[in-house]
Amino acid sequence: MPYGYHGKILIADLTARQLVIDEPDAAFYRTYMGGANFGMHYILKHLPRGADPLGPENVLTIMLSVITGVPFSGQSRMTANAKSPLTGAIGDSQAGGFFPAELKNSGFDGLVFLGKAERPVYLWIKDGAPELRDASELWGLGAWDTETRIREELGDDKIEVTCCGQAGENLARMAAIINMRNRAFGRTGLGAVMGSKNLKAIAVRGSQRPAVADAKMVKSVASLGATELKTNRGMEELRDLGTAATVMAQEFAGGLPTRNYTSGTFEDAEAISGERLAETILVDRNTCYACVVRCKREVETDDKYQVKRELGGPEYETLATFGSYCAVKDLNAVAKANALCNDYGLDTISAGATIAWAMECFEDGILPLDDTDGLTLRFGDADAMLQALEALAFRRGNLGALLAEGSARAAAKIGRGSEDRLITVKGSEAPAHMPQVKRSMGLIYAVNPFGADHQSSEHDTSYEENSGDRSLGWLAELGLTKPVPATDLGAEKSSSH
Repeated sequence: MPYGYHGKILIADLTARQLVIDEPDAAFYRTYMGGANFGMHYILKHLPRGADPLGPENVLTIMLSVITGVPFSGQSRMTANAKSPLTGAIGDSQAGGFFPAELKNSGFDGLVFLGKAERPVYLWIKDGAPELRDASELWGLGAWDTETRIREELGDDKIEVTCCGQAGENLARMAAIINMRNRAFGRTGLGAVMGSKNLKAIAVRGSQRPAVADAKMVKSVASLGATELKTNRGMEELRDLGTAATVMAQEFAGGLPTRNYTSGTFEDAEAISGERLAETILVDRNTCYACVVRCKREVETDDKYQVKRELGGPEYETLATFGSYCAVKDLNAVAKANALCNDYGLDTISAGATIAWAMECFEDGILPLDDTDGLTLRFGDADAMLQALEALAFRRGNLGALLAEGSARAAAKIGRGSEDRLITVKGSEAPAHMPQVKRSMGLIYAVNPFGADHQSSEHDTSYEENSGDRSLGWLAELGLTKPVPATDLGAEKSSSH
């Protein structure tokens, strides 16, 4: 068995309430290596042609990497895959936190979920011993209460929990899977797949660390993080401001999507910037397993948009989608939207972008008050944005039922020119990186199998003239040694992406 793995994949047939441990051979591990490759192996093996993404025949996988659980900064990651309820194609999403390492230590390299449970259940794994437990009392709870109740029931506050919130239970097509109350498998609606299977949560605890080939070298590499942080300006900024540092950089470049992508600049960008967040509502910086950067924000607000620090602070994408996309300049309201998404289990990108699309449709007379349940859904109205978000999460009323389908399906339903206001690719809402400024993003959005995604390729700014040593060093190791202007989309850049 290759180092870094246990050689065990847990297959949970929820319909039959059967738990089977698959033990692939070394060739499987060396061929697929981990993550989405593992997931696709099992999805292609078990998923029937034409399967309904919200039906019991869909297959949900959560898989780890060979170095998940090894104490390297930035490497506590896991990948979820299933047929996406949002796009109808493959769904793919990644999450961090402490859950990935704890899942590895529980004795498994990944999880596969088949079928649908007759009533709500959660999967509990401790040191290689899995069991399905009743989750009826957890149904209807958000991520905060779900995690709290499971830890209380099992009597261990070190248990790591990942779950779907009310949005997943209500089959909102952009529902996310949440762990640590604020780490999300955000994109492509995989929380709705969990909800459709009556799978409320997964709880893990373990002490079974897999063997490594060179423990001395692992220790040496692990210590590099603390050393490099002191000299790496990019990581230092990420520690101080988080991904929110990107707001003003995008604004200056003309690439901060505003009013549903009708502009690349937001007159109130400074009010939702990482700098403003750090000066006002930031109370602490959190981290993932063994990572020294501490880029995760913890925020607290004490006005009408009250936010608890445990529900996390907004990332760049969230500041954009609930901020500039919706022309909302109230940072506390954006932080509240982020907290609600984390508790209800929603992708902040698709949720915020869908609401921004609805705002444009409302202002253009395409979405009448009958469709919004009387809500005046105008750009810049923070209260209206939050009311629309609540409706979406619970599929409440006409507006909630419409928005929970995602903007592409909603546009197909109402017509009247609403399709012309979409910013979707393959049904997935575009993240806050405009192809008008980052040219290769347009290419990546177009060819990526799960639609518009900003994590599927390096960004143009990493491979442009005058970019210094920010990333050219490691790109050169891949044979990329001729950086081009940022706006170039010739063979050198497109082939490298």
